[in-house]
Amino acid sequence: MNQKKLMKAAVIAAIYVVLSVVFQPISYGVIQFRIAEALTVLPILYGEAVWGLFVGCLLANMIGGAGVMDVVFGSLATLAAAWLTRRFKESKAAYIFPVIINAVVVGAYLAYLFDMPYWSVFGSVFIGEAVVIGTLGVILIKAAQRIQ
Repeated sequence: MNQKKLMKAAVIAAIYVVLSVVFQPISYGVIQFRIAEALTVLPILYGEAVWGLFVGCLLANMIGGAGVMDVVFGSLATLAAAWLTRRFKESKAAYIFPVIINAVVVGAYLAYLFDMPYWSVFGSVFIGEAVVIGTLGVILIKAAQRIQ
């Protein structure tokens, strides 16, 4: 990765962390609308966003997440979703990977940690992700495409 791409990945990671911390009351927990998740569509345009999102999520979950499970599994879920988003960047399906993967993975460990029914936590995470990505994520991609 060249310096310019490394810098872009670092900026994406930093923005992800800042958005998660600034909006902490709605970024963590069973019911979450993590504004930073709008960035998960950036791999559609920038390959380096995959690593930026992974590092950003890792750091954000270290700061305010639900412990080691959140740091490990939440960050790996973000990495997988970002990679798949990049892989299918030409398809509208690219937008759904962060929604589904986070709902499945984050829903599973949050249900375990908070001793709640899996499907209710799955639904909560799914809705939060879908709303953030379907609104802010789409707006972000359209704005980034215009700037490019």
